[in-house]
Amino acid sequence: MSDAPLHPLLQINPRQRRRARADFRFKLYGLGALLFALTFLVFFFADIIDKGLPAFQQAEILAQVEYSEAAVNNYNKAVDRKLVKLISRSWTRTIPMMLKAHPEMVGTSSEQWVLADYHVDQYLKGHDGHNLKKKYQAQVDRLYKEGKIRLAFNTGFFNSGDSKMPENAGILASAIGSVMVLLLTMLFAVPIGVMTAIYLEEFAPDNRFTQLIEVNINNLAAIPSILYGLLGLAIFINFMGVPRSSALAGGLTLALMTLPIIIIATRASLRSVPESIREAAYGLGASTLQTTWHHVLPLAMPGILTGSIIGLAQAMGETAPLLIIGMMAYIPEAPHSILEATTVLPAQVYTWSSESIRAFEERTAAGIMVLLAVLLTLNAVAVRLRNRSQQTW
Repeated sequence: MSDAPLHPLLQINPRQRRRARADFRFKLYGLGALLFALTFLVFFFADIIDKGLPAFQQAEILAQVEYSEAAVNNYNKAVDRKLVKLISRSWTRTIPMMLKAHPEMVGTSSEQWVLADYHVDQYLKGHDGHNLKKKYQAQVDRLYKEGKIRLAFNTGFFNSGDSKMPENAGILASAIGSVMVLLLTMLFAVPIGVMTAIYLEEFAPDNRFTQLIEVNINNLAAIPSILYGLLGLAIFINFMGVPRSSALAGGLTLALMTLPIIIIATRASLRSVPESIREAAYGLGASTLQTTWHHVLPLAMPGILTGSIIGLAQAMGETAPLLIIGMMAYIPEAPHSILEATTVLPAQVYTWSSESIRAFEERTAAGIMVLLAVLLTLNAVAVRLRNRSQQTW
């Protein structure tokens, strides 16, 4: 009587079993790393959203505003003295300027929703550390029951600049500064980077000089970004006389930082075009310029755009090089030219994070949410371009 056959798993020799166990452990390690990364990502977004969402609401008080002669010299005279401590000084301070600009308003009055002080705002949102005195807490509770205090959508966060008073602080000036800097970065970095890559890949001879240039470009893509700030300070501000803290200085500095990324991405896209395309063009009598311009460049353009967008997205999120060239200035008004002092959204977020007032914490988180939304959108556009134009040769 013969023995029963062994189970297939038992027929595997010990070495194969060890390899199978090692493969299984490696899969577990990979799955664990993935779960850890996803957990961290979920925690990060949950924390930022939890802290930032309250900033999109702002406390407002329904008050009777008297545009009198007395209010021209003392803005506190414009509202009921019982509400003076609850209303933001950033709003009442605008009344004298408004009356001087529109003297026909003197002698009139109106009931309107006005900006509340940040202590009131934090108290209504239930935040600890609001520091609102108990006598004012009772007054706020009473006005809330009467419907004379509310939490409304914070339009001021998007249409006002920076302010020392958190209830009036917004991202308009930094957002416009970011757009200016990003456009200048794109204007300088993309054409120069693409043309440099085309020359090195399609026209330049392969010798020690071009190899040295290629090594240096790869090294420049890896150095800390703060060094570009020192370079921008030395060249553009100290040597060329570009105004400090201006969008032009920021755009030129970030263009230097973005150039290696665009060059490397463009060269990789050009190399991905099959050599048979070039040979076919040369066989029909096309010159190197005609081959590159009419055949190679159109096929490589999706990859070039993807690399350029990712490089610009990285530049938009940079803070360190801009700190060196002075783009940490207090900017309450949006700049009107590229030579005026300005700031950018990452620098604005950094400034708010260093403030000691508790109300700035939610502004910081809200600014991060806006910045992340822009960066994720740019990266999504880059991925979309890559997927739509991806070709298989």
